[in-house]
Amino acid sequence: MRLIQLINQYIVYRKSLGEKFKTNETCLRAFCKKTGPSKHIKSITENMVNDYLYGDATVITSGWFVKHTALLGFYQYALNRNYADHIPLPRTLPKHPQPFVPYIYTQKELKLLFDTALIYPKNKSHISPYMVRTILIITYALGLRLHETLALTLDNIDIENSVITIQQSKHYKSRLVPFNQQINEIITKYIRWRMKQKHSQLPGSYLFVGKENQRFNGSTMRYIFQKIRKKSGIKRDDKANFQPRIHDLRHTFAVNRLTSWYHENKNVQQLLPILSVYLGHKHLAHTTVYLTMTDNLLREANMRFEQYLTGEKNEKHILFKFMG
Repeated sequence: MRLIQLINQYIVYRKSLGEKFKTNETCLRAFCKKTGPSKHIKSITENMVNDYLYGDATVITSGWFVKHTALLGFYQYALNRNYADHIPLPRTLPKHPQPFVPYIYTQKELKLLFDTALIYPKNKSHISPYMVRTILIITYALGLRLHETLALTLDNIDIENSVITIQQSKHYKSRLVPFNQQINEIITKYIRWRMKQKHSQLPGSYLFVGKENQRFNGSTMRYIFQKIRKKSGIKRDDKANFQPRIHDLRHTFAVNRLTSWYHENKNVQQLLPILSVYLGHKHLAHTTVYLTMTDNLLREANMRFEQYLTGEKNEKHILFKFMG
C-alpha cells in the first residue's frame, strides 16, 4: 500500500476513537511529504525515517520525540495489520533534552508588552493594534491557551455575571472562567469597539476576527507577538533554545496566582486543585508544570517555611512550659 493511503487510513482510524490527533496528523503528513506520498510502505528504510526525524537540526529538541512517537504509533498500526513487516525506526534513541523552562514575565514586562501592542505597526495590514492588545490581556489575565482566546465567540461571554465559557478545549473539556470587574470593563469596551467596526454581531461570531469576519489566525498572532516582544526588548539570557513565547503568559498567570496566595497566607495545597480546574487541566500534576520557581515565588515559599519552623518552636516551648 502507498504511504499516503495508509497514513490517511490511520488518521481516520485514530479520529474514529474520539481523538483530535492534530499534532500526530501534522507529523505524519510532513513525513509523507518528505519521504514521498507514492512510496510503498514496505520500501521505506530507516535512513529515510532518520532523514525526517533529524533533518538539518544540530540539536535534539522535544520535537524529535514528538515525531518519533507519531511514527511509532503509525508503524505499530501498520505492522499489526500486515501492511509492514518491520518498524524502520532507530533502535537507539538520542538523549532527551533538558526540560523546557518557561519564561515568567515580570509585571514591568507585561505592561511593556501591552503598551507596545498598541503601537504595533499597521503597515499594509488590516490587523488592529487594539485588538492585538486585548488578545494579550485576556490570554494573560484569564490564564488561557492562545487557541482558547481566539476561539471565543460572543455567546461565550456573559458580561452580566462576569464569566466566559471555554467550549471543548483540550481533552474535549468545557469550563467556566470567571473574571473580575477590571477585565469586565476591558471586554465591554472591546465589544463596543467591535460594534463600531461593524463586525458581525451574531451570537456565534468570533470575538477576535481576521479577514472576512473569520477567526483570528493563531500563527499570525504568534508572529505578531514575537515582533512586539522584540520591540519591547524582552529576551532570554539563560542560553535557552527558545525566546519568550505568547504561551508563557499562561505560565506567568499561574505563577503570579500562586505567589499572590503565598502573600495572602492562603493554604496553597488546598487551592491548587481550584487552580487546576480553572486552567482546564485534566490532572493536578499538569498544573505543577506551570508553577516554575521564580525568585519571588521561592522567596515566598521560604518565608512560609520559616514561619512554619518558628511556629513549631513556639508550640514546643508552650508544650514544655505547660508540662513543667
